[in-house]
Amino acid sequence: MLSLFEEDEHPLPRPAQAPAPHAHTLRIVADSSDRVAWLRARSRGITATDVAKLATPRSVQNAAFDKLHGTGFGGNPFTDHGRAREPEIAAWVLANHGIEPSTNLYHAHRQPRHLATPDGVVVDVHGELLLAEIKTTSKPWRSIPRSYLRQVWWQQYVLGAERTLVVWEEHRDFVPVHPEPRCRWVERDEDQIAILVGLADQLLEILARQQKREARYAPDDYYR
Repeated sequence: MLSLFEEDEHPLPRPAQAPAPHAHTLRIVADSSDRVAWLRARSRGITATDVAKLATPRSVQNAAFDKLHGTGFGGNPFTDHGRAREPEIAAWVLANHGIEPSTNLYHAHRQPRHLATPDGVVVDVHGELLLAEIKTTSKPWRSIPRSYLRQVWWQQYVLGAERTLVVWEEHRDFVPVHPEPRCRWVERDEDQIAILVGLADQLLEILARQQKREARYAPDDYYR
């Protein structure tokens, strides 16, 4: 029997502690598998799709109009093809780069209206957060289009990621051209992120002013 002051030569192993969740997992807003909730959450903030259009003051005004009134775009054969191919391409990304598919909508640290839904998310063995963004295209790319780079930088900002694997599959008449998708890493760019955050905040300010104006002149006021 051990005394109170003796140590067991063979102490029982301590139960393993679960790793602390990465910060981005605490900022999940919705999941696109629940499309109604996902669309509702997206409508309340600025997403990577919105930011892709933001390049000039005029583009901010146009984006505000689209957010308030809708674009009327419900999809076409190209977007349908992209949605159909995304799970297949995501499986390739997982098998070849270890980035897991994601359908979660996240908000940025301390800014709940800055939102993003990356196509893939993983924390690597070094604790670095990596993302994936999947595209399909009917045209060959010499470089990643600027609008897609804006989406990538925005997603990196929202989640706190350092790098994103942009993966694209070229098709001709909706048939993939190559046996495997093409891909390229995009590094985080703080200067570009700062520009996008500024434009997104301008967009939020315009939306807030317009919503106040519309509330002030709501139709019910005419009947009081």
